[in-house]
Amino acid sequence: MRKLGLTGSIATGKSTVLAAFADLGVPVFSADQAVHELYAGEAVQEVERLFPGVGKTGVVDRQELSRRLVAAPQRLAELEALVHPMVRKRIAKFLAEAEAGGAKMAVVDIPLLFETGVDWGFDQVLVTAVDAAEQRRRALARPGMTGEKLDAILARQLPQAEKKRRADHVFDTGKPIEETRAEVRTYVLGP
Repeated sequence: MRKLGLTGSIATGKSTVLAAFADLGVPVFSADQAVHELYAGEAVQEVERLFPGVGKTGVVDRQELSRRLVAAPQRLAELEALVHPMVRKRIAKFLAEAEAGGAKMAVVDIPLLFETGVDWGFDQVLVTAVDAAEQRRRALARPGMTGEKLDAILARQLPQAEKKRRADHVFDTGKPIEETRAEVRTYVLGP
């Protein structure tokens, strides 16, 4: 089974590309979705221990956690040391199940794939990219996003040019969505 890593900076179309793979029957995994699930389950108590008050309702308040991390970015390493191993465990399980199920390929979306320094063992790395102005427009249109928060996120991520340089394949999502979906279809099924 071909194990594919998908990454890209914030607001570059990772979710769109991942959905296009899923629509073609390719098993997909979203690290962001896994974190959402962890923040509503097994990670809540430990995150609350690190950041008292963010898990009062039994679910991590992502907006409050984000606010605290923007104010104290050095604390992000503590959170990642807790959550990343949980996500890696879920990824390993997903890939094992996809392979056992006979999948020819599986895609794992990891926004910080390069930044974590982990050797994920992917056969190829796919990167989404878009013009910087469009990226900023998309990101700032998200609920709760501010210029300060976006700048903090971008400061943690490798520049798009470096991600593209490291990629085995780049999906330019600045085109109409149907063109991006057609490119994914060609990638999966061939020309």
